[in-house]
Amino acid sequence: MKMRDWDINLKIRLGGETAFNVIFWAFFPFLSIYFANSFGKGWTGILLVLSQALSVFGNLLGGYSADRFGRKRMMVIAALGQAVGYGIFALAASPWLAMPVMSFIGFSFASFCGSLYWPASQAMVADVVDEEHRSSVFAIFYTTANMAVVVGPLLGSLLYKDNPYLVLAAAAVVCVLLALMMSRRLHETLPKQLADRHRAQADTPWYHAIAVQLRDYKIIATDRVFLLFVIAGVLLSQTFMQLDLLFPVFLEETMPLTTIFSYNDWNLQLTGKQLFGLIVSENGLFVAIFTVIVTKWMLMYRDRYVFIGGSLFYALGMVMFCQMSTFWGLTIAIAVFTLAELMSAGPQQAFMSRLAPDHIRGQYFAASSLRYTLGRTIAPLSIPISSWIGFTWTFILLAALAVLSAAIYNMMFNQYDKQTALQ
Repeated sequence: MKMRDWDINLKIRLGGETAFNVIFWAFFPFLSIYFANSFGKGWTGILLVLSQALSVFGNLLGGYSADRFGRKRMMVIAALGQAVGYGIFALAASPWLAMPVMSFIGFSFASFCGSLYWPASQAMVADVVDEEHRSSVFAIFYTTANMAVVVGPLLGSLLYKDNPYLVLAAAAVVCVLLALMMSRRLHETLPKQLADRHRAQADTPWYHAIAVQLRDYKIIATDRVFLLFVIAGVLLSQTFMQLDLLFPVFLEETMPLTTIFSYNDWNLQLTGKQLFGLIVSENGLFVAIFTVIVTKWMLMYRDRYVFIGGSLFYALGMVMFCQMSTFWGLTIAIAVFTLAELMSAGPQQAFMSRLAPDHIRGQYFAASSLRYTLGRTIAPLSIPISSWIGFTWTFILLAALAVLSAAIYNMMFNQYDKQTALQ
């Protein structure tokens, strides 16, 4: 499906969301440094856990609200809410106020509203795009998001350190402009039959709908293969989610100034924050360039070896990252880390599709999201752990979790092969 044939909703969103993603990635990777400097590493981990738990709730509420109140309305409300949150964050982070507690409140509110936004945005794609073309549309959104990961951290490494409140204020302005543009230009895509059904259930309280979604997770207890899949995924997520949590704190504290190039008396040096921005950009660039290549490469191997190999490469990447002391060493480490990321993403989704029975596929996919929701909630604990046992042992602990996930994947495939043989 060519972009010129897209629904106008998708074209507007692609431009607006790309602009926001660039601004978002200009400050998001550096937030753990900001909060660690403001609250200490111990409190930072606890506060980020609470923030992510709130976002999990927002995601559940967002899915319900998108079906009941409409995609467009929820996206506009969520974008305005993000603007308010980032506006509060910008004011509280300014040199005139300098109120870290208000900064965290603003960030948490913006994250909550972002969780309200995405279920509606994903549903809108399904509403206006035929099933056979959805993969290509999602791929374009995914590619632009990764390009934002390349550009955003580079801008942030140059702008955020000296003017964090200006970058946050720019994010608030972009969210306001996106909300206004969507309010005026988007058309509602909520299917009529779905709207009629929710209108008939208007007396049902919102918390009942969320309770129904939570009950979907009971499928985990009845399918051992699926249970092992989720447990391994939660453990593995503790590694790749550290890119925006532990990595920036580690680089700022252990590598305050690093030489990238030197020629005679001339040196190109970066601070820890700037180096982290460059490393994250490398990750985004590697993903954008090598996703298709690695995906085709992985088709040559059985899922068992791909899953286990991805976990072991994550473990290797974590160990390498804490042992490297130069930019080029860190580049090799992030290349290994990215290879693990590309090995894990696509094949796991494909395996999930085969594992889920047709009549309850939605329940399986809802429950499989626990790999990320639980993982995202637990992952910030790495920051206080690093203050207790040191960075090296923290990275080794995370690598051990990745190795443990590889062992659980092996158990999962043993069980899966037994079930397949009996069918």
